[in-house]
Amino acid sequence: MSRIQHTFEQLHGRTALVSYITCGNPDLATTVQLMKTLVANGTDIIELGVPFSDPMADGPVIQSAAERALRQNVSLNDIFQVVRQFRQENQMTPVVLMGYLNPVYHMGYERFASAAAQAGVDGVLTVDCPAETIDDLHEQLRKYGLDCIFLIAPTTTDERIKLIGSKASGFVYYVSLKGVTGSSQLDTAEVSRKIDHLRQFIQVPIGVGFGIRDADSARRIGAVADAVIVGSRFVQTIAEHIGHEAEALAPVVAELRQALE
Repeated sequence: MSRIQHTFEQLHGRTALVSYITCGNPDLATTVQLMKTLVANGTDIIELGVPFSDPMADGPVIQSAAERALRQNVSLNDIFQVVRQFRQENQMTPVVLMGYLNPVYHMGYERFASAAAQAGVDGVLTVDCPAETIDDLHEQLRKYGLDCIFLIAPTTTDERIKLIGSKASGFVYYVSLKGVTGSSQLDTAEVSRKIDHLRQFIQVPIGVGFGIRDADSARRIGAVADAVIVGSRFVQTIAEHIGHEAEALAPVVAELRQALE
């Protein structure tokens, strides 16, 4: 059983809080501390963003974080080292790498999957690699015991949802809004209807992200989803408190965790 599957089973019906931060923002050492802060304040699964120079799905907050990391030349090997350091103290909390295919492709799928697994990564989400073309990467992820996590958008067809359902493990990430990360105007009723529809095809837990920025939106989405995924709010908090990031982040995470209880 994967760490992600085990985490969802241990929740016993509680909604998981999946927290995203960009690796290397503001620096690698601080990233390790921020991962610990996320867990200490109620995060169930960490999404660690892999910085990329052309992050087409990300809004300005996460783009800026990626730029800060890239100015320090943060690489996949650096990210694996961050995960290894985190695993020295935490062997329970799942870590998902979220990013774009280009860095993975250039490293080589098997080399990437092997290194990620050895570092203690649990799952991989490549934003720009659709289910139709992911087989080569998917094969290597499965070989090394890594969950393959997919995005599902409001516009995703039933045919593609079925395909995703046949390949997904860990959980799926339902994008609650059209647009980029950090968007607003969340329609909870529409999200609820869509999740009910997705459950016809998807056997793994369904997480919802994009547009969840406060306790109210987390509570509303948490009532219908298996996991609430928050990113831009946390990344913005980090950007606004350079030098004391962990102290600023802790109460924000705790507030959202409390909203899901």
